Amino acid sequence: MRRAVAKVPAITLGFWIIKILATTLGETGGDTVSMSWLGETTPDAGASGLNGYLIGTAIFGAVLLVLVWAQVRAGRFNRWLYWATIIASTTAGTTLADFATRSIGLGYPGGSLLLFGCVIAALIVWRSTTGSVAIGTVTDPRSESFYWLTITFSQTLGTALGDWVADSSLGYGGAAMIFGAALAVTAALYFWTRVSHVMLFWAAFILTRPLGATVGDFLDKPVAKGGLELSRPIATAVLLVAIVILIVVLPQRPAQRAH
Repeated sequence: MRRAVAKVPAITLGFWIIKILATTLGETGGDTVSMSWLGETTPDAGASGLNGYLIGTAIFGAVLLVLVWAQVRAGRFNRWLYWATIIASTTAGTTLADFATRSIGLGYPGGSLLLFGCVIAALIVWRSTTGSVAIGTVTDPRSESFYWLTITFSQTLGTALGDWVADSSLGYGGAAMIFGAALAVTAALYFWTRVSHVMLFWAAFILTRPLGATVGDFLDKPVAKGGLELSRPIATAVLLVAIVILIVVLPQRPAQRAH
């Protein structure tokens, strides 16, 4: 009998480094399209704000659907296809979260709670349908569809959550420290406790998104708002080059089913 091999990468330190860079790129890339190219979109921008976030979501959503289809159709793990899909999910998550929290008016608390519920619901349905939400079991189209659905919800949640914390008195730097500390605690629980590794993986996966969102905002937001006011397109390009280099340099292997 042939053993099915997962079409997602094994979880290594390199995976988390690339994931954080990808989520940061998702924030700067999403803002580049919805804010820089389609017009400055703010909560009081009226139709301009609505259209900017909506058009950005449509663009990135279409790209994401095509890449997920290609990922599901692929016969084996392909690192370039996988990370392209991750980047598409995080950029789509950025514009979708901004559309929901700002244009529609759900607000950061309402949007975060709604999206958190979507993540939990996706995991529950996934586990009840396939028996496991471990990444080593992502070997068939059904599991992979649940995997990408859960990831897209988590990427969208991370944007709303990151913006919510960053817009408090903590600012972008303080928010990044909060989420970085939460990731450190998650890592400590992974190495030194018996807490479910599957649960900790998804907790870490969710936390990397608001960390990337706050770092991305810190890079491109105005100095008056606590950012560095760097060019969004240039920051996005630099992050993309760094990700490509790391994908080439760092080992990439498919995840294995735990026995």
